[in-house]
Amino acid sequence: MKDGYVKVAAVTPQLRVADCVYNGEKIREHMQETAAAGAKLVVFPELCITGYTCGDLFLQETLLEAAKAELMKIVEESAGLDALFFVGLPFVVKGKLYNMAAAVWEGKILGLVPKTFLPNYNEFYELRHFVSGAGLSAKYPMPDGTEAPIGTNLLFSCSSMPKLVVAAEICEDLWAPDPPSIRRACAGATIIVNLSASDEITGKAGYRRELVGGQSARLVCGYVYASAGEGESTQDVVFCGHDLIAENGHILSESRFAEGVLYAEIDVERLAADRRRMTTFVTEDDHMRIPFDLKLEKTELTRKPDPMPFVPKDEARRNERCDEILMIQALGLKKRLMHTNSRTAVIGISGGLDSTLALLVTVKAFDLLNRDHSGIVAVTMPGFGTTDRTYDNAVNLVQSLGAKLVEVDIKAAVNVHFQDIGQDADVHDVTYENAQARERTQILMDIANKEGGLVIGTGDLSELALGWATYNGDHMSMYGVNASVPKTLVRHLVRYYTDTCGDERLQRTLRNVLDTPVSPELLPPENGQISQKTEDLVGPYELHDFFLYHMLRFGSSPAKILRLAELAFEGSYDRDTIIKWEKTFYRRFFAQQFKRSCLPDGPKVGTVAVSPRGDLRMPSDACGTLWLEELEHLN
Repeated sequence: MKDGYVKVAAVTPQLRVADCVYNGEKIREHMQETAAAGAKLVVFPELCITGYTCGDLFLQETLLEAAKAELMKIVEESAGLDALFFVGLPFVVKGKLYNMAAAVWEGKILGLVPKTFLPNYNEFYELRHFVSGAGLSAKYPMPDGTEAPIGTNLLFSCSSMPKLVVAAEICEDLWAPDPPSIRRACAGATIIVNLSASDEITGKAGYRRELVGGQSARLVCGYVYASAGEGESTQDVVFCGHDLIAENGHILSESRFAEGVLYAEIDVERLAADRRRMTTFVTEDDHMRIPFDLKLEKTELTRKPDPMPFVPKDEARRNERCDEILMIQALGLKKRLMHTNSRTAVIGISGGLDSTLALLVTVKAFDLLNRDHSGIVAVTMPGFGTTDRTYDNAVNLVQSLGAKLVEVDIKAAVNVHFQDIGQDADVHDVTYENAQARERTQILMDIANKEGGLVIGTGDLSELALGWATYNGDHMSMYGVNASVPKTLVRHLVRYYTDTCGDERLQRTLRNVLDTPVSPELLPPENGQISQKTEDLVGPYELHDFFLYHMLRFGSSPAKILRLAELAFEGSYDRDTIIKWEKTFYRRFFAQQFKRSCLPDGPKVGTVAVSPRGDLRMPSDACGTLWLEELEHLN
């Protein structure tokens, strides 16, 4: 199954300066090792066949010929190994000496890429002898009669995975003022390899890490950086083998002060999806494409997907994210209140997570406006399914925050409505449930008219994705502050507020809210307890949020999402359970688009959102057949 993953390796081999035979042996050993481990793209350091620190020895014919001889042995070794290898060596073209990266595959040299930018700080080692490869175009005759192209405009394109296009650069080409990698990525390269020999001084590792991560983000590409290690001469500087593998701004794997192999898997399908979303990413077509092929049926994954993609794992980053989101939500609401000259904000409070978050955001918006919290009209509307626990939470929450509490019992009004439409109150069907939701929305809208205010929506992104909202009931508001916040993140936002508010009474109430099962409470309770638990009906929100993230953020297929979910939730959900709820997700996602087509305004807080105005322009009558059929074949 091809799902876009390519296993890559950055290698820092043992070497001896100027001992090409020894170095060649070590390189070939690592070629066998990495190919056996399933790596399809393997990168060695700059000038690794000779060593980087040869100085004036680079002028010696003996060294240059030995390097060329070892390259041919490496080429022979590659035959039968299912990988594309990049090795560095000094190479003479038209009487000039170039610092080259040789692309080797299946017993062939596919091409030779020269270094473009030469440093002025390593003159002892390099600048005195090598010339820039800018503009170089030549061919190198091979023993079998073919010719290997030489130049800076070479791209290596995989026939079996067209999205896998590889470009090479060497060390300083990365941090030059006009990096060649920009042109190469814009020409279609999805993975850039860098053969480097970067010496180590205090603070340089952080700079190098930022360069590699930043360049991969800037170019929306994978980046494999292999650097020289401790085998280099320590006459004046030390090399530590700082190897890095990055993908679109994220460092996937890193090693330092060690020789050996660094592995990771780069998702070129994900990179291609991100590029499709960016209309500013312009693809040029002025590079020479050199074909190669790999067996890419299924890449063994060592990078475990995050089961909570919307929630940072690191506590400090999570707290920073929560604070930022709360501020974005509050600023959006602040602007809407100011623009409409609304005196009040009206919000329905159920004692559940979503309405709690909406109330906390409204309080923050009022603080930004320097308004008293009494201008927040918090309405609790007990119905047939309301439990003492959620009712008490709602009341305590409103009182703790100093908002105005209004209670409207909806049972009598709903019963009258049942009589009007001929609904049997003992039949607990969808009419029974939705009549309550719509009665509550009517009450909120009318109170907003009466108080000169806006109704603040409480529904979250996960509910909107599944269509888990009553049309023209909780589906509707005048500003939906939670509209782009997924359910898994709602919980963390409330928890963050709990930990930072400094009010003991409020903290007790919020903790109780956090411990309460998610429920619309539209069915009568059983023995005083919530009888209707949302996740029992539509499935676990942590799964649905995972599906939603990978579908909308990267356009991943159902099969790929299934594979990622199996890895992410290993030990929590088995394959059959994941497939069951993934089918539910796709079925509801397509069937319920009509509800999202008329959503109220609301602030966007992340890269995944479903606003019909700027995020998800999807027809209401689109069919999910293709997606569901793919899942059927995976059972």
